[in-house]
Amino acid sequence: MFQIIKMIVQRLGLGLLTLFVVSLIIFLGVELLPGDLAEAILGQSATPETVAAFRRELKLDLPMHERYIEWLLGILQGDLGKSLANGREISELVGVRFSNTIFLAIVAAVISVPIAVILGVLAALYRNSLYDRMVNVFTLTSISFPEFFVAYILILFFAVEWNIFPSLSNVNPNMGFFEHVYRVALPALTLTLVVIAHMMRMTRAAIINLLASPYIEMANLKGISRSRIIVHHALPNALAPIINVIVLNLAYLIVGVVVVEVVFVYPGLGQLLVDSVSKRDIPVVQASCMIFAATYILLNLTADVLSIVTNPRLLHPK
Repeated sequence: MFQIIKMIVQRLGLGLLTLFVVSLIIFLGVELLPGDLAEAILGQSATPETVAAFRRELKLDLPMHERYIEWLLGILQGDLGKSLANGREISELVGVRFSNTIFLAIVAAVISVPIAVILGVLAALYRNSLYDRMVNVFTLTSISFPEFFVAYILILFFAVEWNIFPSLSNVNPNMGFFEHVYRVALPALTLTLVVIAHMMRMTRAAIINLLASPYIEMANLKGISRSRIIVHHALPNALAPIINVIVLNLAYLIVGVVVVEVVFVYPGLGQLLVDSVSKRDIPVVQASCMIFAATYILLNLTADVLSIVTNPRLLHPK
């Protein structure tokens, strides 16, 4: 137990260090953008005096390192600043949008995780069969296409041709749960088709790798059915890599939804990030990137911890 706690503390420290490096990259990336932010916001008709006053208001006249320290201290205190586009608190803007992104990721995970695990177990059970090859071809085909292409194909059939789901996922807080699920069906299905192949293939590979173990051979010699061997003996011991890949794909479902949200005009954090970039609303862009980075790092930490909890031998790699 002490070793697990020690490992969690080490991973947390490494995650905080990574987040600090990411914050530097985000801040420097924004600083290196071409053009003057004050002039871009005020327009070409602004007088030099107005631009100078606006720069002082945004604290752009301060040295870069002072602005970075002030921005980082504000984030640590929970103050994300105000939006340049509408003057609203960024925490207020981001809160609703991020909850929408989390909801979309959860719906996609509820669909994709059981399907991927079941397909992976069946592919291992019927290895090298026609079913195994068909599943591999289908999943590899779906993951080979970019998200926006899959999204437009789904819109063409499910929204235009068959008129089953709406093409635009316009949701609001007053909407009921089932209505919300209905609205996010197409973006959730798009994300499912993108991530299901990776999870399914990792499940299949983990189980097939364990089928060569001595205790599996002993179970075969005892005459135990192949399905029972996989479900009751191989699958529990393959949980560590399966959980790891599932959590990492959950991180992708949350962080990698930008393109999908833009295609379906879904009011999530990814859509907010794209809108803020087009408006040069730099504080919102920085806050959104930091939230995505923190979420990804936290889920990676969760994947490490769950892998070790399900397989304590990983604490002793030798």
